[in-house]
Amino acid sequence: MKRSVLSWLVMVLALAGLMAYVGPTFFNVTSPPVKSTGKALIGGAFTLVDGTGNTVTEKSFAGKYMLVFFGFTHCPDICPTSLLVTKNALEKIGSKAEKLTPIFITIDPERDTVDVVGRYVQNFGTQFVGLSGTPEQIKQAADAYKVYYQKVEDKDSGIGYVMDHSGFIYLMDPEGNYVTHFPHTISEQALAEALGNYL
Repeated sequence: MKRSVLSWLVMVLALAGLMAYVGPTFFNVTSPPVKSTGKALIGGAFTLVDGTGNTVTEKSFAGKYMLVFFGFTHCPDICPTSLLVTKNALEKIGSKAEKLTPIFITIDPERDTVDVVGRYVQNFGTQFVGLSGTPEQIKQAADAYKVYYQKVEDKDSGIGYVMDHSGFIYLMDPEGNYVTHFPHTISEQALAEALGNYL
């Protein structure tokens, strides 16, 4: 009997020691949220050309929030849908939208010339800015935003090839710092609510 009591006492003490060692979160005990520090390595310097032929950099948009999306004008679904959702979300937040510049950066400079991109974004509103550039300039901008893209040959298609790419919408603050990003599947209502809160 004494042996079993002693064994039970040893087990209780061992469990108490384990809890003290690994901490309360291991046992799903409520603990204070962990605060992260540092700066997200998304965004940065770029030099591109807008639809009017003017060279712009990230500094050209200083003082305003940027809503940045990478895509291509021959995109059949994700790109036009994301831009339309953005357009409708901006209409929903009213005057707050004046604090923000929506920017579309092509990842297909071979077909998306400055003029093509400039005319493309006007389908979604005069507030939209379309940017193109040399392949090297596009790569620099895409790398800064950690954007994946790749040319994929499509011989069965009338356009010859498509661009495989990631589809996030990035919100940058007036100093050009990363704030957050949204998936291309976000609804216009959800995007409007999020932008309204940030702006």
